Amino acid sequence: MQDHPLIFVVDDDSVLREQVVAYLTTHGFEARAFSGIPAVEAALEKEPCALLLLDIMLPGEDGLSFCRRLRAQSGVPVIFLSALGELTDRVVGLEIGADDYLVKPFSSRELLARIRTLLRRMEDLGVPSAPPPPPPVTAYRFAGWTMEPRTRLLIDPSGLAGNLSAAEFRLLRAFLEHPHEVMDRECLLEIIQRRGTEPFDRVLDVQISRLRSRLGESAKEPRLIKTARGDGYLFAASVEKDTE
Repeated sequence: MQDHPLIFVVDDDSVLREQVVAYLTTHGFEARAFSGIPAVEAALEKEPCALLLLDIMLPGEDGLSFCRRLRAQSGVPVIFLSALGELTDRVVGLEIGADDYLVKPFSSRELLARIRTLLRRMEDLGVPSAPPPPPPVTAYRFAGWTMEPRTRLLIDPSGLAGNLSAAEFRLLRAFLEHPHEVMDRECLLEIIQRRGTEPFDRVLDVQISRLRSRLGESAKEPRLIKTARGDGYLFAASVEKDTE
């Protein structure tokens, strides 16, 4: 087992996920917290984790759906942490591809024991936990627009191109990876802000406004980035991806 295995904790309960991260850190792990699927998916693209602690009932895409997608391309160990404690819930979670299932509320010591046991088992079996890299996306196409991730170029329907800022790029790519999904504010803040900085809610509104402007959107009646009252934002266009 690695000296300080990296564990990603995905839960929309901010108190719980920070408690889990703090506990794991004191026991020799490196741990990072995420409030939803888009944020952890963006993190996994940059750096594989040794193990994923995953809630089921999440805003937007739920944990079951993500685990099913993840299993198509990765053997990273997954432990579900869920308030859904019926036998059928646990069976469904394990059949979808989770390696373990722990019902909330749970003992931190039991969680730690299960993590260590699972990591040892994966190491003994020689199972690689790092996912194989997916084919890189060379272009996203939507509503006549094109976004090229390698160059951060945004090309309008007339062919005029301009560079996106780092925050604009991260925000737009998150929307393009999750079209027609309501993405909550907390998750979007995690995506656009650098790790280690304090979340500032107003930053998201400013970046949304800038991105809408880049896309020629009306502030009063946006067609692409729609506001979901009380929840967050939704990207309303269909997206096609070009890959290598």
